[in-house]
Amino acid sequence: MNQAIFTHIRKGAFLVAAMAGFAQAAVTPQEAEQLKTTLTPLGAERTGNKDGSIPAWTGSGAPVAPGYKTGDRRADPFADEKPLFAITADNMDKYADHLTDGVKALLKKHPKTFRLDVYPTHRTAVAPQYVYEGTLKNATRARIVEDGEGIEGAYAGTPFPIPKSGIEVRWNHMARWKGESSTAKTKIWTVTATGQKVLGSEVVADEQFPYYFRKGSLESFKGEFYGYRQLTSAPSFRAGEALLVWDSSNFAKQDRQAWQYLVGQRRVRRAPTIGEDNPDFVASGANFFDEPFGTQGNPERYDYKLVGKKELFIPYNNNKLFSVKDEQVMGEHHHDPGAVRWELHRVWVVEATLKAGKRHAVPKRIYYQDEDTWGTAIFEGWDSQGKLWRTELCMAFAAPDIPATIESYMDFFYNLATGQYVYRNAMGDSDKQYVSLPPRPESYFSADSLAGMGVR
Repeated sequence: MNQAIFTHIRKGAFLVAAMAGFAQAAVTPQEAEQLKTTLTPLGAERTGNKDGSIPAWTGSGAPVAPGYKTGDRRADPFADEKPLFAITADNMDKYADHLTDGVKALLKKHPKTFRLDVYPTHRTAVAPQYVYEGTLKNATRARIVEDGEGIEGAYAGTPFPIPKSGIEVRWNHMARWKGESSTAKTKIWTVTATGQKVLGSEVVADEQFPYYFRKGSLESFKGEFYGYRQLTSAPSFRAGEALLVWDSSNFAKQDRQAWQYLVGQRRVRRAPTIGEDNPDFVASGANFFDEPFGTQGNPERYDYKLVGKKELFIPYNNNKLFSVKDEQVMGEHHHDPGAVRWELHRVWVVEATLKAGKRHAVPKRIYYQDEDTWGTAIFEGWDSQGKLWRTELCMAFAAPDIPATIESYMDFFYNLATGQYVYRNAMGDSDKQYVSLPPRPESYFSADSLAGMGVR
């Protein structure tokens, strides 16, 4: 990587010594004061870049569509805008410093059809005041524990808004703000190397974020970090299947808990293979279970190096995808470039390499995390021979009703070796497009609830 393109977030040296490992201690109260001045309440730089192509963060977010009610189809707040320019295989060298290796590979692999339509940048990421207040508190009390497998002292906000290590940035991704609870009806499509579109799963996906319960507190938080419940309705041979996953804020004390209901067996059973580099049956095995949502789960297999920050073209404000039918978005070898909006944003760059004695099918990954949401905008994986193998392009979308910009939920995942790709959590056909809800009862996200869900 060209180190010259990386920029410092604060004056002076960028804590180079801290990049190699991770800091155990929280920042000082004096450092935390930056969240009221030079940094946004979640930890991004408030100012824009020098040429104005990245604007300053104003905190206003995206406009709510007139007459919008919870559960309505999500509108594109920037539908009237036209692309500023397009990046193609012919001119990609001009923009090379602002492109990831995976994006360059897609441009080279499909020189006649793949492109990036670049639009004006809008920094739409906002959160409620209580999340800002929680972030400020976390800055001086949150810390990494258990060699990176857990966090303590964090609640209802970004854990490490002024990060000093790669593992802190990764925990910020896992703790990104998406609301207290949500539901959505989505489809997970796979497209074969020959262009055949296959419906892997049609599901109702429910999420719960006890870490962000407005009526909770650090003292009452039990460590149940994130819950996910899914009911499958299609294809027909999988209709009625259900699964449940719970992740904790300390994997060393409580590793991922997962259960599955299979219609043929008519019973709920533990599902220990839902995680890590096991094939993801929800997407017909086209990716690994730890790759959706910008990767999720126990970070214990990797060392995380904080490389720095850079300006990068990433998918952003992709509300247009809500109004385009899924199958229209999926081209023969890649998504329809005209359906995806790209913007220039600052991202944190984290390089993950396998720890000594650990194994994973993807021994090296690089994460590009949006500074405003902390979610992974793009991640890339290399194989054991050092060849770029896979890349995921996450389609951030504005949800001003929450308020939030939802990052690392809807994505296109590309296997660069086989030519296969996945369109995950597609909602163009859906009448339930990421609806934010108040917290549901604990029983709703219990293993006992799966059997009742799975009745055809």
